[in-house]
Amino acid sequence: MNKRYWTGLLALFIVLDLAFSFWRNYRLPLDGDLAATVLPAPWFAQVLHDPFGWAVLTRNEVYSATNRFFAHAAMGLYWKTMPRLLQQVLDPVSSLYVASALFTTLTQAGLLLLLARYIQLASGARRTHFWLIAALLVPLFQTAGGYYEQMGITDRAVTYTFFYAFAMLLLLVLLWPFYQAACRQQPLRLPWWRALLLVGLMVVVAFNGPIATATIAVLLLGVGGHWAWGQGQRWRQGLAWPTLGRGWLSGQAVLLLGTLTALCLYSIYIGRNNVENTHTYSLLQRYQLLPLGVARYFIYQLGLPVLVLVLASNFLLACWAVTDSMARRRVLTTLGWVGLFIGAYLLLLPLGGYRSYRPNLLRNDTALPILLGLLFAYGYSSYFLLSQLRGRLRGGYLLIICLVGGFFLHADGQPDAFPVSDCERWSLDQLARAREPVVELAGFCPVLAWMPISDYTQSEVQAQMLYYWHITPTKKLYFQK
Repeated sequence: MNKRYWTGLLALFIVLDLAFSFWRNYRLPLDGDLAATVLPAPWFAQVLHDPFGWAVLTRNEVYSATNRFFAHAAMGLYWKTMPRLLQQVLDPVSSLYVASALFTTLTQAGLLLLLARYIQLASGARRTHFWLIAALLVPLFQTAGGYYEQMGITDRAVTYTFFYAFAMLLLLVLLWPFYQAACRQQPLRLPWWRALLLVGLMVVVAFNGPIATATIAVLLLGVGGHWAWGQGQRWRQGLAWPTLGRGWLSGQAVLLLGTLTALCLYSIYIGRNNVENTHTYSLLQRYQLLPLGVARYFIYQLGLPVLVLVLASNFLLACWAVTDSMARRRVLTTLGWVGLFIGAYLLLLPLGGYRSYRPNLLRNDTALPILLGLLFAYGYSSYFLLSQLRGRLRGGYLLIICLVGGFFLHADGQPDAFPVSDCERWSLDQLARAREPVVELAGFCPVLAWMPISDYTQSEVQAQMLYYWHITPTKKLYFQK
């Protein structure tokens, strides 16, 4: 079959998978933090008036989301705009679920395509192979099915997608110029306007929450350690100590990375005063929880062990079945660096504090940098082997990759593995039709809450948000017995 047709089929496979993800996301209920974040609730108001935490710096104040201004601002802007725009063609209730599905699916598509582009550049793959790389990654995006709890990239709760998956998407965009220069071993040379835009994006990423800053901390430690090790090797060999500008670490790159480091350190500092950080466990106790948390997370479902087993097999195949070359050494080195990144990230994880809803510290949201690293390693090593193996070995490996992809696609397609919003939609319809100011809902499912609201006075924030979205003609408080 013509290569053009194969490319078209692969692209069609990706589009169909994203369309299926959209449908799944459209059917998910709205989460319990959505209304409080978007309105915002009183406990989230201060961060919107103090984007850079001056109150923490000058008065040592403690309040919610001290270093998450841009996550809250972006979420508020989107949810106060998109549902109303969609209401030009949709009814108010449907507009909420379409807005949620649209954002989650676009975030998934962005992460998928950016990861594929990262792998394409690292592997030197031709442009036409971009869709093959992306297709290799598609099955690993567990949106709401069987292995979601362990490997979910986007979240069933759209609020968490804003705060975690979308933050990692912005980080990948931010790192692209540095990664591109490093892969090509060319000094980073950006025009002034691109450098200025990059600094602006650094500010957004640094004040978007701890997940991106923790990832940056590990990556910068790796960059610094790798550079120092390389220069030590040159010194021991009697070579001249290189000046900046050789390789990709130009003076501009060092200045930009230094700016990013300063912003992240400041963000981490003011993040200590986030009132949501509980003191249930001391730092030492959190480190004692970590080994058990990692073990439980790893064996909780079958998805992650299978992925790690495939990566180990890829490593061994690259060692034994592929002749030595620069490309082979680069793949093996990259797999090693991914392993070191995961180890360093896990060691930093207890510093992020303790949350009761993450009793073992590690969950698919906090593990997101690890998951993206594993996806990158899988896509890179699998594509390398598909391009290097020959004969029956290549055919056998292709069969294994297809079986692995089918295994994950089947798990993600399980219809009973995710919640649906039918009950919540019915409750919203009751609210829309009700005439009284306080409504007793007949359903037993939560409505814009994590648990059913039994006291109508606790529905104030949700009632204001539903009125803003034109779900109700006036503000209507509600409760469920």
